[in-house]
Amino acid sequence: MAFSVNTNAGAMAALQSLNATNKGMNTVQSRINTGFNVASTKDDSAKYTVAQTLRGDLGKLSAVTTSLNNAKSVTDVAVAGAEQISDIVNQMKSKTLETSDAGLDAESRKAIAKDLSALKKQINTIIDGSDFNGTNLLKGAGEVAPVATDGRVSALQSISGTETLQVGNQGFTTKATTALGAAGTDTDIDAIAAAADGATAKTAADTFSGKLDTFFDEVKTSLSELGSASRQIDGQLSFNSKLTDVVTAGVGNLVDADLAKESAKLQALQVQQQLGTQALSIANQAPQTILSLFR
Repeated sequence: MAFSVNTNAGAMAALQSLNATNKGMNTVQSRINTGFNVASTKDDSAKYTVAQTLRGDLGKLSAVTTSLNNAKSVTDVAVAGAEQISDIVNQMKSKTLETSDAGLDAESRKAIAKDLSALKKQINTIIDGSDFNGTNLLKGAGEVAPVATDGRVSALQSISGTETLQVGNQGFTTKATTALGAAGTDTDIDAIAAAADGATAKTAADTFSGKLDTFFDEVKTSLSELGSASRQIDGQLSFNSKLTDVVTAGVGNLVDADLAKESAKLQALQVQQQLGTQALSIANQAPQTILSLFR
């Protein structure tokens, strides 16, 4: 090996090795600081682009979940209202049957009729109040064939946006008006209150009872539809939650750093850096030996 003060090959080799070690340390420290093995497309273009696509899907899943949660809230409010109306109709049926008793005096029938009128008002109040964020599945005339444009709730089911989950308006306003009469008009109930004798009262009670039975059957049908829709929404929400977890884990598998492994690498690189610094120092001192040749 030639002795030269102009070219120190050993120092250059040691410097190259030290630079590589420093670059490795910068990479490891970046992974530790960010928690990502692939934080930029410069790290790994293939993995980064796939991860970005999956992150976009996660954003869409979040939008779907928000849509389903809104539909669930609207549907649950309607379910609560329909269940309460079902209970009230049962009370009205019981009181109407009571008025058909021929042995009941006129004053008692009038008192029961007042209760029936109050219960009817309560039903109308529940129908009007079963509203969530401006949507009411009970108030209105129901679905309009072939496709309703108002009074229903629609929710996204998937990130494609092509499939929607729809819950139709139950039309309780029209159904209640048909069975109980328009608000402020208690024709059937007044007929019970005004009955002159037991036979007349029974006829009026039977007429009103038949309408209540019809309304009760309609309420049961609506409860079944609303309950089924609520369970479907719950199932879709559960699936979306699991899918979100799976996609999130998939993104992590692609780009997350293994911090235990990076910690071990950092310690090894720190030792290499110290050794490299010492090797460079030794290589820089090599030309000093040339001076001994001129003594």
